[in-house]
Amino acid sequence: MNGGSDDVVRFWEGLGLPGLIDVHTHFMPEQVLRKVWAYFDSAGPLTGTEWPIAYRHDEDERLALLRSFGVRRFTSMLYPHKAGMAAWLNGWAADFARRVPDCLHTATLFPEEGVERYVREAVEAGARIFKSHLQVGAYDANDPLLEPVWGLLAEAAVPVVMHCGSGPAPGKYTGPEPVGRLLARHPRLRLVVAHMGMPEYAEFLALAEAYPEVRLDTTMAFTDFSEDRTPFPVAERGRLADLGDRILLGTDFPNIPYPYVHQLHALERLELGDDWLRAVCYGNAHAMFDRR
Repeated sequence: MNGGSDDVVRFWEGLGLPGLIDVHTHFMPEQVLRKVWAYFDSAGPLTGTEWPIAYRHDEDERLALLRSFGVRRFTSMLYPHKAGMAAWLNGWAADFARRVPDCLHTATLFPEEGVERYVREAVEAGARIFKSHLQVGAYDANDPLLEPVWGLLAEAAVPVVMHCGSGPAPGKYTGPEPVGRLLARHPRLRLVVAHMGMPEYAEFLALAEAYPEVRLDTTMAFTDFSEDRTPFPVAERGRLADLGDRILLGTDFPNIPYPYVHQLHALERLELGDDWLRAVCYGNAHAMFDRR
């Protein structure tokens, strides 16, 4: 099984790109990933729908698939659902980045005692990107325990991919309002809004317009799966073009219910042009991570 590799390669070769950069892929300790997959299989309350995992393979095969797709840089998005997990996950992710050099060293956090210490340690150890999951972690981005952390990450210009939209199911602390309060205090925080902020697309686009360091990733947005449930408003498509330098390719590989190439075709059918696609699928992330 090549997972549709030829179709993916044909896509980026047609744009004249050297490959893809995917800022939203999941690698995590095997026992944690198995629990995540079991949750998807059970159609739990945070998904609420049938969600077949398209790339349910062991780690080596998942890595080989991404490389066969031509993904030059990717991430190991991982996140705690309770206190006491984040530092351990960060240790695993640091080791993963050492043995998988094309993976951007990823780290995570949780509002708990010691969070500033282990976030600082991760940054000093070379973490290039953080993951914050307000829905699964069920915490407020404005928790006082996180206040020094946001300042630290803003100062270090380390991006934070945050699941803060209310899809696929709302959480107590999801939505644009708490994120807006966070950005008002930390306007230089390099926040990457996961899933284009679905379903609050327009509100998160407005935050990106207001704060130059805010970006959005495309994870699952515009696909048939998401359009059937939370369609992107056609009236907002012009804003996607205007923010073309701050939208990054994300896919949620391997936890997607369709082939990888479908995310790329979903972007293509927006009809925003090849320059827009080149920026979203490679150039914007390259500027963030690979240019010195």
